[in-house]
Amino acid sequence: MARILVTGGAGFIGSHLVEKLLARGDKVVVIDNFNDFYDPAIKRQNAAELSGAEIVEADIRDEAAVAKIFAGKKIDVVVHLAAMAGVRPSLLDPLHYQDVNIRGTLILLEQIRKSEGTRFVFASSSSVYGANEKVPFSEDEDIHCPVSPYAATKRAGELHCYTHHHLYGIPTTCLRFFTVYGPRQRPEMAIHKFVRHTLDGRPIPFFGDGSTRRDYTYVDDIVDGVVRSIDACAGYEIYNLGESQTTSLSELVGLIGEVCGREPVLDRQPMQPGDVIVTYADVSKAKAKLGYQPSTLVRDGLEKFVAWYRERNPSEAKLS
Repeated sequence: MARILVTGGAGFIGSHLVEKLLARGDKVVVIDNFNDFYDPAIKRQNAAELSGAEIVEADIRDEAAVAKIFAGKKIDVVVHLAAMAGVRPSLLDPLHYQDVNIRGTLILLEQIRKSEGTRFVFASSSSVYGANEKVPFSEDEDIHCPVSPYAATKRAGELHCYTHHHLYGIPTTCLRFFTVYGPRQRPEMAIHKFVRHTLDGRPIPFFGDGSTRRDYTYVDDIVDGVVRSIDACAGYEIYNLGESQTTSLSELVGLIGEVCGREPVLDRQPMQPGDVIVTYADVSKAKAKLGYQPSTLVRDGLEKFVAWYRERNPSEAKLS
């Protein structure tokens, strides 16, 4: 049993992770500022269902609040999920992304430096690979050309993690998540938006010609990888966590239409700045070192998501 601090623990991935940790007997402290990037009521509902977790409403940039969490209690692991998320929004406010994603990460690392024996698991992103043409993406590739402020902050976070590991010996693992989806997904994310619009009969914002491909990863598989990373955290490691298969935008919309039982209507728009053509994870390292075994096919994951969405939105379910 460990005492684990989960930043952003009331969010999409965080709330699933906290549930998993509580179920196996860990003591969990959640820090979340419940910001308005999307409806705070969604995160508050997630937090209300995390029975047994200690919930601290605070910002990771508040050094005093972070220090207070560490004061008087041993934190064995910090899982750092809190961040300003999203490629396209980061183009509109890069300074805010820098402040939260880089400065916030450094505040946590500095607090861990003052502690003894605390391990650090950092949530990075597949976006750090930029417009990489070599697929699947491997952790040992030299990546230095992020194509969005969000991607740049995540790569910077990895570099700061390495620096603190090198200087102070902090055991650190960086996890590059590939397009996570599932129940509780943020409402502005593609799959949530596409399902919502399809069931409502509204047009789906469809960027480009539909050939862009993503490695869509179901949240249960991601959480399994995070838990394995917590238990194996030593030295400094970077792991891809993805499904290791790709689905085109056109294929995704077609599957959503089939699962929803309605024909999606497309609002065709040009490719957006900061978007990449493909994401595709090589997960051989995570399989070999962590025992990571993603198993959820995209259609199966979509069926689970749509079932959850209909349960939460019964009036829309009747439309289908």
